[in-house]
Amino acid sequence: MDRKAQVHIWYVIIAVSGLLFLQGFYQKSKEFTSIPYSRFQQLLDQNKIGDIAIAQNSIQGTLKEKEKDGLDKFVTTRVDPDFAAQLDKHHVTYSGVVKSALLSDILSWVVPALLFFGLWMFVIRRFAQKQGMAGGLMSIGKSRAKIFVEKDTKVSFADVAGVDEAKAELKEVVDFLRNPQEYGRLGARMPKGVLLVGPPGTGKTLLARAVAGEAGVKFFSISGSEFVEMFVGVGAARVRDLFQEARKEAPAIIFIDELDALGRARGAFAMGGGNDEKEQTLNQLLVELDGFDPSTGLILLAATNRPEILDPALLRAGRFDRQVLVDRPDKRGRIDILKVHLKQAKLSDDVDVEQIAALTPGFTGADLANLINEAALLATRRSADRVHLVDFTAAVERIVAGLEKRNRILNPMEHRVVAYHELGHAIVAMALPDQDPVHKISIIPRGIGALGYTIQRPTEDRFLMTRDELENRMAVLLGGRASEEVVFHHLSTGAADDLAKATDIARSMVLRYGMDKHLGHVTYARERQTMLGVPTVPGMHDETHSEETERYIDHALRDLMENAFERAVTILKHHRNVLEKTAQVLLQKETLEKDDLEALRVQIVADKHAKSPRTRRTRRSAVHVPAKAEAASEKDMSTSEPGEPSG
Repeated sequence: MDRKAQVHIWYVIIAVSGLLFLQGFYQKSKEFTSIPYSRFQQLLDQNKIGDIAIAQNSIQGTLKEKEKDGLDKFVTTRVDPDFAAQLDKHHVTYSGVVKSALLSDILSWVVPALLFFGLWMFVIRRFAQKQGMAGGLMSIGKSRAKIFVEKDTKVSFADVAGVDEAKAELKEVVDFLRNPQEYGRLGARMPKGVLLVGPPGTGKTLLARAVAGEAGVKFFSISGSEFVEMFVGVGAARVRDLFQEARKEAPAIIFIDELDALGRARGAFAMGGGNDEKEQTLNQLLVELDGFDPSTGLILLAATNRPEILDPALLRAGRFDRQVLVDRPDKRGRIDILKVHLKQAKLSDDVDVEQIAALTPGFTGADLANLINEAALLATRRSADRVHLVDFTAAVERIVAGLEKRNRILNPMEHRVVAYHELGHAIVAMALPDQDPVHKISIIPRGIGALGYTIQRPTEDRFLMTRDELENRMAVLLGGRASEEVVFHHLSTGAADDLAKATDIARSMVLRYGMDKHLGHVTYARERQTMLGVPTVPGMHDETHSEETERYIDHALRDLMENAFERAVTILKHHRNVLEKTAQVLLQKETLEKDDLEALRVQIVADKHAKSPRTRRTRRSAVHVPAKAEAASEKDMSTSEPGEPSG
């Protein structure tokens, strides 16, 4: 509270005190002493009463001379004369009670006013909470940051696993907060801002809390969306208040989660009009970042999973100097994360952390924590005393493929189509080289629309793929559709998702990876930089190549899809006997796991040695492509993730 506000409060206190003093003096001047009616009669008999005023129930008056006890003015209650005579006869002292109406008059005015004021404040407060003004109108510009100290944070780097590189970067921040003089010894300065970038669930917020817990300083945590309100200027006021409070508590850490809600690039995505409030808030944040000295021990941490939409002024040197990538963990990282979360679970002896890590490629830290919880729930549901490996396998299937829908009844024909479809995926995957091993086949419906699924488990994390591997993956995706063609000589709607994934791979090969020899080593999809693979708005790209090139791209895509489909058909025709035998087993068991899949793999290998299938590739007609043809595409055409079920 500033000095001016304190002076105003003292003025109010002095004025109220003076008013109360004057009111008391006036009341004392008008005060009458209540006496018994019998004494009134005695004073009357002694001729000491000067004048009186008679009311319906009372008599008040003054004496000619003040009595020894100081009585000067009196008031008494009127008593019926007959009743007074009887009391005098028996020598009884009697008096009436004079009730002051002052208190009742005050209460009759004050109580309704207080009730009205209280009701008004309650309604205003509820309205303010609904509108995001929980502190009332006077505190609308105050920061809503939650303040934690070390004992509240209770998070250290030991609780964070799988992101060793990010931890190493942030340990430097901790060392600086503990000993800022050491870092300034050679003229170096600490970065003003550190931006944690990574997909959702990778532990960005946990890392920030660990920095606060390790450094032992106060931790101001707030979300980017909490700055922006319905009133223009509120966000900027909250930014100012946040930095002002943090400076008072320095050394301290300010953590802004979901920075993209506050720091979206100005002028970008303005199809629906501008937003002055967000821009003012961002401008104030930029000013605050320029205005504080990191040597005071104040560091700004922020997290986002959409760095490509942040304003360039926010990311320049001198503001967010350092960007730390918190990526999805590899297998080694997943093992470390599982070890942290498995400390609270009661595990059976058959649980192998490496096996669980192998089952979960692409999982983030949040996904792994959810996996362990699901496995524990499944074990509890079947009344087990420990969590077994089978519970983790079932939990992976539930997360990846969805919940089992055994009440979804298929007719016999649909049941057969689904069985042959899933076996088509599995047999093509086993027959082609360098494909992820098939982990499980099931024709039990799961999730919203999956009538069956085939899960492939990668043996290692992959970051690069060749053209042959991509073509093989397309053949595996189209294996289900090819199986329907081979067995039933018709196509169904069950391969819609497979077609979409295979088409994405083919489109990426032609437009992004330059894998068509006629189009040359040229990229025809100039995409907006997403950094984390965030899908962009489809159709928002500049077509800079000719119609002739566009037509050839269409032919190239269709040829890739036809080649993949024909390869799958050829493989399934070669292994038709294995397909028929295994389909009967699958229809009976509904699920094929380790032993059945190993037997299937042995039969396929035996058939391959007996006679290798020939694959036929479609010949494309030569179309002239301009040498300087260029294109841009905003659609993300990433291939399907490892471990994702084929439906």
